[in-house]
Amino acid sequence: MKDFAGENIRTSPIAGSWYPDDLTQLRRMLANFLDNADPPNYSGRVRALVLPHAGLYYSGQTAAFALKAIEGQRYSRVIIISPSHNYYPGDVLSSVHDAYQTPLGLVPVDRDSLTFLGNRLSEDGLDLNLIRNDREHSVEIELPFLQYLLPEGFQLIPLMLMNQSLTMAKNLSGALTEVITSFPGDEPTLLIASSDLSHFYQQSQANRLDQRLIESLQNFDPTIFYALKAAHKAEACGYGAIATVLLAAKKLGASQVTIADYRTSGDVSQDYTSVVGYVSAIISEGDDEGK
Repeated sequence: MKDFAGENIRTSPIAGSWYPDDLTQLRRMLANFLDNADPPNYSGRVRALVLPHAGLYYSGQTAAFALKAIEGQRYSRVIIISPSHNYYPGDVLSSVHDAYQTPLGLVPVDRDSLTFLGNRLSEDGLDLNLIRNDREHSVEIELPFLQYLLPEGFQLIPLMLMNQSLTMAKNLSGALTEVITSFPGDEPTLLIASSDLSHFYQQSQANRLDQRLIESLQNFDPTIFYALKAAHKAEACGYGAIATVLLAAKKLGASQVTIADYRTSGDVSQDYTSVVGYVSAIISEGDDEGK
C-alpha cells in the first residue's frame, strides 16, 4: 500500500457521529452487523451492490446483508456513486484528495481513473469537479464496511452526482464501462450505488413508496423508477446513482438484481411516525455457476 505520509488526505467529517470514531468499537459494530446477516440466494459473479447511506446505527444492518456477499473476495477498485447533499458547480463531483481517512486507515483514490473519467465526460459536455474537504457522508459511510471486508485494500473512485438525470446516468454508465474494461482482467472492480429511499413519511406510506421502487429495481430498468419519481409514487435520494450502476452493471454482463434487505429507520428506533427507507441489493451476472 502506498505511503501517504505528509500527503493530501481527506480526514473524516462524520466519524464520531455517523459511525464510531473508536477503532475497537467500530470493528465490533461492523462484525456484529455481518454476524447477523446472511446474503440472499443469487447467482453469478457480483458486479455491483446497492447500499443505504444513513448512520450505521440505522442502516448498517441493511447494508450488511448485501455486503456479506463480498466477504472473502478481492477487488482492486471500488467505485461508489452517490448523490451530493451539498451544492457545488458541476455535473459530477469527486475528491481532490489522494486518500480518504477513517478510523480503519487510509483508502487511496484512483486519480488516474478520475482523469480518464473527467476527459471522457467532457466529450459529452459534462463536468467532473474535484472538491476539497467535502462533507459528503454518502460515499464515506460505505468505507468502514469495505475496509473491514477487503483487508488487502483497494483503490477508491468516489463520484457524487449533482446531475441525477437519466441522460447523465446513461452517459456516466458508458464512461464507467469504458474505464472498467480498460483494467487488467486480474484487477476486479466493484460498483456501489449509495442511496436511501423515501424520507419522513409515516411507516405504512413509506413501505408503499419503497416497495414500488424495489419492484422497479428488480426489473432492471431505471426508466421505470424515473417515471415513478416523476409521478410522486416512489422516492430515492440517490436515484441517479442507482440508475448509473444498473446501466453500467448491465453493460458488464449483469442480469440479476436480488434484494438483500429492506427496513426503515422506524424498525430500528421504534418511532414509526416519520421514517427513512433503506434497501440493499446484489447485482450479479445471474448464471448458474453459483456465487
